Amino acid sequence: MRIITLNANGIRSAERKGFFTWMQQQNADIICLQETKAQTHQLATDIFCPENYHCFYHDAEKKGYSGVALYCKKKPDQLINGLGWTDIDSEGRFIEAQFGQLSVISLYLPSGSSGEERQAFKFSVLNRLLPYLQQRATEGRDFIICGDWNIAHQKIDLKNWRGNQKNSGFLPEERAWLDSLFSGGQWMDAFRLINADAEHYTWWSNRGQSWAKNVGWRIDYQIISASLKDKIISAAIYKDERFSDHAPLLMDYDYLF
Repeated sequence: MRIITLNANGIRSAERKGFFTWMQQQNADIICLQETKAQTHQLATDIFCPENYHCFYHDAEKKGYSGVALYCKKKPDQLINGLGWTDIDSEGRFIEAQFGQLSVISLYLPSGSSGEERQAFKFSVLNRLLPYLQQRATEGRDFIICGDWNIAHQKIDLKNWRGNQKNSGFLPEERAWLDSLFSGGQWMDAFRLINADAEHYTWWSNRGQSWAKNVGWRIDYQIISASLKDKIISAAIYKDERFSDHAPLLMDYDYLF
């Protein structure tokens, strides 16, 4: 089973940069997208619902903002749009597809980089999300939560960690939140289970020469339930082409669904 996740930073922009041509070559079972920045009615079906996939979007109410999507080769048994929390759901940040015992989620957590108000909202989301995920881990399902979590967990996960300790995305409180998520052994960072090396990033600022110099952050994850920890075959961050300020994270699992 191959799963791809990408923050597209505008799905129409990613399409113009060749994302869908590349995507069709990957033979992925499920593609999770974040920050689609479009309303579904604005998207031409033949382009933005690729052939051989069932396509699902959860849009933000605000035009040109946020939004998540799932493309699935197999039709889900059930689709869940949103968490049931109005402030989060109005921004189009969560969509879940269920296939038997497997749940695959496309999640886009808020950034707090624009100021104190959005950072406060981010903390509010995190405070609610942790008990939600802890509860879901008791359901006996297999989970893969893909997305832009907007947090670099450890020093190894960003190039300039010393200079970013007071910046959103690497605040001590945010990193501690991921510590708490992983501490119970119910949830795991799939990439780090098989790759402990430095300088593997998924996002680069558009400022300066961040991309060229690989001055990046690893903030896009596939976070899995413990039941899948021995099912990971491979993980790769695709950088040969640039569809967004994020790079696609591709993971293969020894899993039939």
